[in-house]
Amino acid sequence: MNNSDSKRTPVTALFGVRILDLGRVLAAPWGTQILADLGAEVIKVERLGVGSDERAYGPAFMPGPDGRPSLHSAFHNCANRNKKSIAIDLTSSRGRDLVLALAAECDVLVENFVPGKARKLGLDYDAVRDVHPGIIYASLSGYGQTGPLSDRPGYDAVFQARSGLMSLTGIPDGQPGAGPMRIGPSLVDVTTGYNLAIGILGALYHRDALGGQGQQIDVALMDTAIAIQSHALANYLLSGDQPPRQGFAGNGGHPSSVFDCLDGRLYISAGQDQFFGSLCVVLGCEELMDDPRFPTISMRGENRAALNDIIEPLIAQWRTKDLFDALEEARVPCSPINEYAAVLADEQVRHRNIFRKFASATGVAGEVPTVASPIRYSGTPIRYDLPPPGLGEHTDEILVDLLRLDRQAIEALRKDGVVS
Repeated sequence: MNNSDSKRTPVTALFGVRILDLGRVLAAPWGTQILADLGAEVIKVERLGVGSDERAYGPAFMPGPDGRPSLHSAFHNCANRNKKSIAIDLTSSRGRDLVLALAAECDVLVENFVPGKARKLGLDYDAVRDVHPGIIYASLSGYGQTGPLSDRPGYDAVFQARSGLMSLTGIPDGQPGAGPMRIGPSLVDVTTGYNLAIGILGALYHRDALGGQGQQIDVALMDTAIAIQSHALANYLLSGDQPPRQGFAGNGGHPSSVFDCLDGRLYISAGQDQFFGSLCVVLGCEELMDDPRFPTISMRGENRAALNDIIEPLIAQWRTKDLFDALEEARVPCSPINEYAAVLADEQVRHRNIFRKFASATGVAGEVPTVASPIRYSGTPIRYDLPPPGLGEHTDEILVDLLRLDRQAIEALRKDGVVS
């Protein structure tokens, strides 16, 4: 770890760790933001003029001081807080040399180029290891660093489809609207970002606490998309039967689904025996607890159609809020189908301070909203020190502090189009 400022008291979990972030779009920036939130110093390397790819992703953009859309897209803002930005021309030899010099001052380098591109740029693991043998070099890609598809690009929905995840998502066959469906948010990207962060943490611990060496990490969206289906794949590997799409139904026992009330819909998850019993009491159908079709979780799942025929008309007599309140009182897991306005107003969400704002950021007008880290420490708090950076906002600071370049040298690089 970098301990150049060892006199400071370490108040964050990753104090002293420095990361060079060449990641783009969502998965890699998300992973490095996790580490930045934990206290690592993250230096984001971006392209001259346009910045990292996610700056162009809409549909929402923060307005600049002139009122026109800025380079602070929603995608950029969601995955780049607590980072510093430096803009470098990676296609030039001088730009490559700057990145290698910066890597020599860092603990970790993260890249998510299509495999083979880093080597063409002279920034592959071997090149970086030559200047820093102890570096943790983390590569994130669509299909991984090896294999017949390793050189192909891909995005979240591609891997939802190819991994089988999309085949399990959507309305069951035979029902209106049946067919595979993409999961709304880019969950493969986000989960791969978490895997990237976990892999980096493990490699740092091996190197710094166990006396190990630097190494390369290979994290792939395809691998992650398959891994997050482990519970469904476990059934397939045992039975050979393709799991059907469940629509609104849960993966465990029943009742666990969205049900229609008089004035809306409510998700009820009462598969466990104690919850099923409590649900029956609330609905006034206690006799179902002794019905030979529904005594266990598995049998309720097998006989879900028969159970639905009984409880759906009973649920349909309730107003959504009244049934929600009654089930909450009975401690049966349930929820209305919230849109985002309701999520922001939720009392638990507000208590946990999940939505936060930065007062300002470089190059934009107004406050910058952000979603808090889901991690809570008792001794080393998550930091929210830096808003998502403006393009090249910290170029001079990084070159002075890390490479000890003087102002004249920096201006020469800027004049020649190497940095901005």
